[in-house]
Amino acid sequence: MQLPFHTLDVFTDTRFTGNPLAVVLEADGLDVAQMSAIAREFNTPETVFVLKPQNPGHTARVRIFTPTSEMPFAGHPTIGTAVLLAELRAPDYEGVHDAIVVLEEGIGPVRIGVRFAESGAAFAEFDAPKMPEEGDKLPAAERLAAALGLIPSEIGFENHKPMRFSAGNAFAFVPVATLDAIAKARPNMGHWGPAFGGSQTVGAFLYTRQCLHNGSAFHARMFAPENGIPEDPATGSAAIGLGGVIARFDDLPDGSHKRTIEQGFEMNRPSLIQLTLEVAHNRLKGVRIGGQAVRATDGMLRI
Repeated sequence: MQLPFHTLDVFTDTRFTGNPLAVVLEADGLDVAQMSAIAREFNTPETVFVLKPQNPGHTARVRIFTPTSEMPFAGHPTIGTAVLLAELRAPDYEGVHDAIVVLEEGIGPVRIGVRFAESGAAFAEFDAPKMPEEGDKLPAAERLAAALGLIPSEIGFENHKPMRFSAGNAFAFVPVATLDAIAKARPNMGHWGPAFGGSQTVGAFLYTRQCLHNGSAFHARMFAPENGIPEDPATGSAAIGLGGVIARFDDLPDGSHKRTIEQGFEMNRPSLIQLTLEVAHNRLKGVRIGGQAVRATDGMLRI
C-alpha cells in the first residue's frame, strides 16, 4: 500500500523555517499502531492522518500524533492541514481567494478560514474550539527554575506568575524575566517530573515580553520532552492558553486585541503566531489563532 504525504512549514512564510508538519492522506486503512510508527518515522513535532469525515458536510476527519502519543487537538497541525487541503481542493485557482475547511478533530469540529494571496504563503485562522481554563497550581518558582536550568529570580515579571491553563491541551505557563534568561533555558530531566508532571500537562511554555522584533508582543519557547518534543518551534494550542494568561494578568479593555508571538528562534526555526483576543464586559469571550504555512515536500509513503 502506498499513501500520498506532504510536509509543510507552519507559522512562517519561508520554507525550512517555522514548525514542520507531516500530513498523510487517504489514511483510513491505517490502525493506531501504524499511525504511531509513521509519526515516529517522520519525527516531526506532529504528524496528521487525514481520513474521510463522519459528517459529509465537513472537509475531513484528522488524527494528530506526536512521536510518542496521540493528541485530541493541536494548533499548527490545524493550520497546516487546512492550508494543504484547501490548496489540493483548488490547485488551479489563482489570485486572492478564501476557502473554508472544517476538520473533525478529537476535540470536535474546527472551522478554519484560509486566505490565499496573489503571491506568497497562504494564511489560515480559526476560533479556539475550547476557551482556556485555569488548571491546578504549579509548584514554587524554585522547583520550576531547577527544571528549566534557571534561577528563581528569573521566573516571573510584572504581575505575571506561573500558571497552568488548558484549552484542550494543558500547558504550564512560565513567565521569564528577560530575553537572556529565556535563551539559556534547558529542560533538566532530573527535576522535570516534580515540576511539570501531572494533570496531563503537555509541556512548559516559557514567555517574556522582551522580544527580538518590534512587532511581537511575546517571545516564547515550549519544551515537552516527556511527549517526544525536546523543543517546539511554534505551539498554537499553547498560544490559545496564553490568551487565558493574558486575560488573567493584563488589564484588557473591551474589544479586539491582537498579539504576535515569536517562537522557535533559538532553534533557527523562526515562527510567528497571530493571537486575537475578544473581550466583552471585562471577560475573555473569544480566542483566534492564525498563521501562514508553506508546502515543503510531497511524496508517497510505502506501508
